[in-house]
Amino acid sequence: MSPSPLSRRIAVLIPALNEALRIREVVEGALRHCPNVIVVDDGSTDDTVECIRDLPVTLVRHARRCGKGESLRDGFRLAVEAGYQGVLSMDGDGQHDPDDIPRLLAAAEVHPGRIIIGARLKKRAQQPLYRRLANEFGDWGIAWATGRRIADTQSGQRYYPIEVAALDVETDGFVFEAEILIQAARKLCVHCVSVPIESRYSGPGLGEKLRRSHFRPLTDLWRITSHVVGRVWTHGRVIPRYIEARRSRPEVWVPEQSAGGDALGSGVAAARPG
Repeated sequence: MSPSPLSRRIAVLIPALNEALRIREVVEGALRHCPNVIVVDDGSTDDTVECIRDLPVTLVRHARRCGKGESLRDGFRLAVEAGYQGVLSMDGDGQHDPDDIPRLLAAAEVHPGRIIIGARLKKRAQQPLYRRLANEFGDWGIAWATGRRIADTQSGQRYYPIEVAALDVETDGFVFEAEILIQAARKLCVHCVSVPIESRYSGPGLGEKLRRSHFRPLTDLWRITSHVVGRVWTHGRVIPRYIEARRSRPEVWVPEQSAGGDALGSGVAAARPG
């Protein structure tokens, strides 16, 4: 896919915590597609910073671990101050392929003002069962909170329009990424379009060497779930909101196909431009 005109007007944001194993290739991959890369090191105790010290990136360092939410907040703040049009976030562990960046930016051009999510819909069998179940449960809860179903609400590879990045989201950890979708929908009427990407996980026969995920299935899923349920109940219109969400279909845009999206399947709706 040819470079997007957006690539020089946005920043790629990479939160990193003990990512020495793959961080250099992730950052180099991001730089191939965007000259503006922000890395927020969240108090790493390994050689994460040394691995990328010579690369042309903006580096923010936390003296101690503050959580993914604070890392994203710091990166968003820098992007807003620099006057970028948007921010594309991706993890530093190698799970997200930098070569998917042009696909997300192409979707952002076709669907201006939307959040674009890199949805792990390809080769989903590679995803550990507990992660797949957690993702599906998260999708269900966030749909209820936003009023619309979204494909892969738990993916950290996303494009945010700058007005979304500028939102004052106070939650921390993995809850941050759920809350920003809720606030974007409720405060800005900004919804999501998903672009299929491939899941990349380590394990027997998968050919990937990735560090162990920082996501803690029981603790983090409980925090996300309790937060989202609380947001649903305090917002009101609980039953009508649920019915509204269940009647919707996730919007998915496939760059390689026409807008008609015949190959998307019956469970999703082809996202229309605009």
